[in-house]
Amino acid sequence: MLLRERLGLRARVRAKRVIDREPPNRLILWLERYLPNRAGLALTVFMLLGSASLGIVKGGHVDELVGALSDTRNALANSAGFRITTVAINGRKQLSQDEVLAIGGVNGRSSLLFLDAATVRDRLKTNPWIADATILKLYPGRLQIDIVERTAFALWQQDGRLAVISDDGAVLEPYMSRRFASLPLVVGKGAAEKARDFLALLDRYPQVRSVTKAAIYVGERRWNLRLKDGLDIRLPENDVGNALALLSKLDKDDRLFSRDIVSVDLRLPDRMTVQLSEDAAKAREELFKDKKPKKKAGDAA
Repeated sequence: MLLRERLGLRARVRAKRVIDREPPNRLILWLERYLPNRAGLALTVFMLLGSASLGIVKGGHVDELVGALSDTRNALANSAGFRITTVAINGRKQLSQDEVLAIGGVNGRSSLLFLDAATVRDRLKTNPWIADATILKLYPGRLQIDIVERTAFALWQQDGRLAVISDDGAVLEPYMSRRFASLPLVVGKGAAEKARDFLALLDRYPQVRSVTKAAIYVGERRWNLRLKDGLDIRLPENDVGNALALLSKLDKDDRLFSRDIVSVDLRLPDRMTVQLSEDAAKAREELFKDKKPKKKAGDAA
């Protein structure tokens, strides 16, 4: 009797458990049937990695992570025999070897195996002194960098700031070093881009070029010259070569640049206007006064 009661109790409990359990969701049944083994574990790992990645992005640590991964990769390559042991840099004049390597992103941790030559070249070309660059990887450990440097061509002044420029108008660096003091000076907005052609024209007239202190670009359409003694010469917008030829001839024949004048205006094609200095103007006025005929005694008033 006791055994029957126990068996009946167990049957009732089992039946109750079966009755109390809700039927499984169809989606869960499908997942249990078709997902591979340990898919849940993989999904969990994926979610954790995703959360970590989101934290890295929001925390602004992406660059640090990329740098750490790059250093690890390079360390493995270096230990395998691809360490950069020799660096040859050709064509540099203004930049030092350390500056070139720093600009290109090459350091003591870099390995030749994972060095991206195209990236190094693009980084080098961001420097205004470097017009072009060629990167050669010579395995297992030699790196050769050939660069084409721009040449300092002139000094350019605008808004009170002075910079060294190349012949194509690129600003190379602020004027800080006295080694560029002998370069020609151009002034004004747009002067950097126009300097090469104008200075090449001015070179054809050494009589004028030798006494020129600065070339000033006016209104982005014409040039003025400021000579070393302070004389201003206003050049025309067109036929600049003829105006320079006239200046050269006048100085050669009549020593124009040595006269006591403050400006020469050549903007009009059919005339030249000369402005005397204040002292010269007074002297000229007095000279004309002395040359006026004096009235004789007895002449009618």
